[in-house]
Amino acid sequence: MTNQEGRQTVTIIVPCYNEEQVLPLFLAAMAPVRQALEAECFLLFVDDGSKDHTLSLLRETAEKDDHVEYLSFSRNFGKEAAMLAGLTHAKGDYVVIMDADLQDPPEMILRMYDILQKEDVDCVATRRTDRKGEPPVRSFFARMFYRMINRISKTEIVDGARDFRMMSRRMVDAILQMGEYNRFSKGIFSWVGFRTHWLEYVNRQRAAGETKWSFWKLFLYSMDGITAFSTAPLALSSFLGVFCCIISMIYLVVVFVKALLFGDPVAGYPSLACIILFLGGVQLLCIGILGQYLSKTYLEVKDRPPFILAERCLREEKKGDVQ
Repeated sequence: MTNQEGRQTVTIIVPCYNEEQVLPLFLAAMAPVRQALEAECFLLFVDDGSKDHTLSLLRETAEKDDHVEYLSFSRNFGKEAAMLAGLTHAKGDYVVIMDADLQDPPEMILRMYDILQKEDVDCVATRRTDRKGEPPVRSFFARMFYRMINRISKTEIVDGARDFRMMSRRMVDAILQMGEYNRFSKGIFSWVGFRTHWLEYVNRQRAAGETKWSFWKLFLYSMDGITAFSTAPLALSSFLGVFCCIISMIYLVVVFVKALLFGDPVAGYPSLACIILFLGGVQLLCIGILGQYLSKTYLEVKDRPPFILAERCLREEKKGDVQ
């Protein structure tokens, strides 16, 4: 969607949750990028129920700059909901998703736009070449997650891939057709297809503030990714059931033959306790796997909205009151 002057437009979606400290730094870093970009550039901030002064800063910025828009949730719905809200309301020929903490280098937007103009691709995405600065335990489990999900899923998810990317309008429209409640965007970006050009960069630290992603939140997010793009855990539970049946039959034959040949009594309490604990653990594991998929189905069929807007200020509403 070009503007009245015939220039292409780019909308940059920026999810925000308690980013009061880093927002001024982000706006300052984006100023030269917006000026150098050959297309008309809009910033669409999505306030994910921040508890600090993030929303107040967004209001002030939007009043001063006609190219700054914002959406504000009624509560914290999570980054996935914030990205979906941004994609839903973003206008323009190209759409960018990036974080406000400056771990996503703003200057790369210029290169992304240039690649999209010159190459036959619909997306320019980024991936980190290292995890310098992260806790070693988190880095280890992150690498293991990517290895595992790429083995059990038909959807390839690039190791180190970031949400930071620029997409064409037709790719954004394809993503919006996926109306699932439990969203794992890294998988969705790959699942919809389209040609993607990958850009690599060295990991950067937050410019200010604290990360909102604890180890537990990342673990739950990885579970969302596995259940959303693979049914391998269900197959695993079936395999464990068959395996336990085979082992029990073998053990039954061993005990029977031993009793016939040697007249020894059946093994006592210790072996029985171990067998019961093993089978009980396998059963609980399989029930837990089924429960994960059932819970996702339960959330989907309730058909609740992934987010609720409490306030918004978009370009077509600038002339009127903020809704």
